[in-house]
Amino acid sequence: MTHVEDELTSQPECWARAASKAPRFVKVLPAPGERVAMVGCGTSYFMAQAAAALREGAGQGETDAFAASEFPHGRRYDRVVALTRSGTTTEVLDLLGRLKGDTPTTAITAAPDTPVEAAADALAVLDFADERSVVQTRFATTALTLFRAHLGLHPDTAVTDARTALAEPLPEGIVECGQFTFLGRGWTVGLANEAGLKMREAALAWTEAYPAMEYRHGPISVSTAGTATWMLGDAPDGLAEQVRGTGALWIAGALDPLAELVRVHRLAVAVAASRGLDPDTPRHLTRSVILEP
Repeated sequence: MTHVEDELTSQPECWARAASKAPRFVKVLPAPGERVAMVGCGTSYFMAQAAAALREGAGQGETDAFAASEFPHGRRYDRVVALTRSGTTTEVLDLLGRLKGDTPTTAITAAPDTPVEAAADALAVLDFADERSVVQTRFATTALTLFRAHLGLHPDTAVTDARTALAEPLPEGIVECGQFTFLGRGWTVGLANEAGLKMREAALAWTEAYPAMEYRHGPISVSTAGTATWMLGDAPDGLAEQVRGTGALWIAGALDPLAELVRVHRLAVAVAASRGLDPDTPRHLTRSVILEP
C-alpha cells in the first residue's frame, strides 16, 4: 500500500477527532462578525476557498480566499487564517511575516515545530493528520472539517459518508476515462478545484474544474464518450441530462461533498495504478515548496 492510500483511508477517524477538538481552538479561529481572509498554496488554497464560502454563507462575516502569493495588502482584515500542512511553505511564511504586528494571524498546520510557529500569532495544530505523502489528502480534509465544526456546520453524517466512500466500488467505467471534469456550487467549488488537482498530481490526468452553472458556458464542449463529469453537491436542474446527452459519464454526488472528495482520492490512486504510476512520487513535486531567498 502506498503512503497516500494509507493516509486517505484514515480520513473518517481524522475528521471525528478534528470535530471533537474544535472547541479548544475557538479563541484562535475567526469569531462571528470578523472580516477574514483565508490563504494557502495548492491544495491548502482550495480548502481556503471552501472554508471562506462556508463561513460567509453561514452569515459569520465577510470572508475572502487567496493564494498566499496573491494576498491584497491594500485591504484590511480582522484576521488572516493560513492553511499550511508543512509549516514551511515560503509564500505563506512571507505573508505571515509581512502581517506580523499589524493583522492577527492564525495558522492551521500539521507541523508546529517549524517556522510557522514563530511566523503566526496563533496555531491550530492537527499533527495527527500529518502525512508522509507529497499528495495531500487527510490533512486538507481534516483542516476543513475543523473549520466546519467551528462554524457548527459539520454534519453527523459526514464521517459515516466518508466510510461509505471508502467501502463502495468506484463508478463503473470511470477509471478508463481519458478526461475528468469536477463541478461544485458555493463552498464545493473549492472541493471541485481540489479534486482536479488531485487527479493531476497523482495520476497525470487531464482534469478541469468549474462552478456548475458555468459548465454550460463553454466547458461542456469537451464532454463526449470517454470523459467523466463529477458533481460535488447538488446539481443544477437539467445539467445531468445535458451532460449525458453528450455521451459523457455523469457522476452525481450522493454523499456529503467532503466524502465525495474521498471518492476522488480513491479514483486518483486507481487511475495512477492503471497507468503504472506511483502516486507517492508525483512528477516535479515536493512535499513543501521552499524557495531560495
